Amino acid sequence: MRASDLLRRAGDATARSLKVFARDVARGLFEVSHNTLALVGLAALTLGILAGGRPDLRQQAEQVALQWLQGRHEARETAAGNLLATVAEPEAVNRATAVDPAELTRQQASLAQWISRRYKVAPEPIAALVREAYAIGQRAALDPTLILAIMAVESSFNPFAQSPVGAQGLMQVMTRVHDDKYEAFGGNHAAFDPISNLRVGVQVLKECIQRAGSVQEGLRFYVGAALLEHDGGYAARVMLEQQHLRARCRRLPCRVRTPRCRGGRAVAGVTPP
Repeated sequence: MRASDLLRRAGDATARSLKVFARDVARGLFEVSHNTLALVGLAALTLGILAGGRPDLRQQAEQVALQWLQGRHEARETAAGNLLATVAEPEAVNRATAVDPAELTRQQASLAQWISRRYKVAPEPIAALVREAYAIGQRAALDPTLILAIMAVESSFNPFAQSPVGAQGLMQVMTRVHDDKYEAFGGNHAAFDPISNLRVGVQVLKECIQRAGSVQEGLRFYVGAALLEHDGGYAARVMLEQQHLRARCRRLPCRVRTPRCRGGRAVAGVTPP
């Protein structure tokens, strides 16, 4: 037999062997993939049956899927340079101390706008403070302009203010002295929540006035000068600021039905505020 014949037969045998090998491999892969898909399908069906009878498992599966989708979304947004996608809090607006001044009464809205301009603060948070001052003032039988005047003198409406002796927040309450009052608001850190600080400050002011017997003397107690010869002019500053606030209330614009309105007072055809 010639060498060429031997080489041809050897080549044919090799080709047949490769075909058999490829066919066996393909059959094996098909069997493996078929069984894997069957297992996956069976697992999914089992999970569906269990979830259908177990609401808690269904809820857990939904949460896992939601977290996975949210994670992928955040990863894509972060890669695109959008930092807010990973720190967004849609409910954050609910803890903001702010209201639309248009939601207040005319007198409250006028005060809020005046304070906003005078102290260079945004009208929306001031509107929330004015509304609260009126509400808590009615409960405590205190003039809301007095409460607002104290905030103006004490902190210039800065809810994060702190004095050298440790008075904190809008009303500059001594937090370590009145920590028991902050328990009703979750603890001492509530001193930096504007509404909580306002409410605690009004409670302290009410107690000071009751102890001293008058508003002016109560202000001396409030500032911690009850045992001193003078209060450094504190009470006078508060009462002067209160006068400004009251004057603003008296100068409210008329609800005009005709163009004529003199000095904020009603004339014929004009409804007074």
